[in-house]
Amino acid sequence: MRVAVVGATGTIGRPLARALSADHEVVGVARRPAASVEDGVEWIAADATDAAAMRRALDGVEVVYHLVHSLGSGDFEARDRAAATAVAAGAAAGGAAQIVYLGGLGEAADLSPHLRSRAETASILEAGPVPVTTLQAAMIVGAGSVAFETILALVDRLPIMICPRWVSVETQPVAMADVLAVLIGVCGNEAAFDQTFDVGGLEVMTYRTMMERVARVRGRHPLLVEVPFLTPRLSSLWLYLVTPASVAVARPLVEGLRVPTVAHDDRIWDLVGVQRTTFDEAIRSALREHG
Repeated sequence: MRVAVVGATGTIGRPLARALSADHEVVGVARRPAASVEDGVEWIAADATDAAAMRRALDGVEVVYHLVHSLGSGDFEARDRAAATAVAAGAAAGGAAQIVYLGGLGEAADLSPHLRSRAETASILEAGPVPVTTLQAAMIVGAGSVAFETILALVDRLPIMICPRWVSVETQPVAMADVLAVLIGVCGNEAAFDQTFDVGGLEVMTYRTMMERVARVRGRHPLLVEVPFLTPRLSSLWLYLVTPASVAVARPLVEGLRVPTVAHDDRIWDLVGVQRTTFDEAIRSALREHG
């Protein structure tokens, strides 16, 4: 099959495009491709928000992966909306049989702007004529994942952490290798058409537990003290001081941490035949890649 990965230079996009190229003709779409040809991937320079560019890039493509998000830009909601609209139209015009979208877990009446934008992207894609497979993932544990890199930086840099209340919120972290396996497993899989799947790891835990587990694997023993008065804005500034994340990225991420990200069903794992990685092994694998 001819498969396009829109957002192919990202943390998920690059290894996905490389893995898919073993069995498919893969087009990597990005604003700044690394090369014209790399690891069996045909690269196309295009902005996902450009409708005309998406029509050209997705012409003749059978499966389209939409992995674009604009977190970090001041107008990320508008940009994500425009990208979803352009990709949906380009996939339809090009005759695609499936769009695969990797979004995020989170259900609440007061979703953060980041999580609300993720949900809106899914709705725009699903409103088009091409069947969509929506994968709602919890925090991805892997090198390059902004959320995981933030947790790792906190553990490494702070022997004592003054933590806001969101550290008691539950999440279900999932290994990057497992997310990639799911993305590959739904490619052209008609049983996944017009379906939404939750993608969570083996364990549900709080962010505090997650940090403690990462610290233990890292051989560290930080003291975590929870306080009730760190607002999302102060939390994002606190993260900016001690982690690599910029305020533009950290703030929308932190605002989303108040919403539990727990999977409601595990159907996807049986569908793609994947045995999930344990959290501790996911950490070790991420650390090996992190260096």
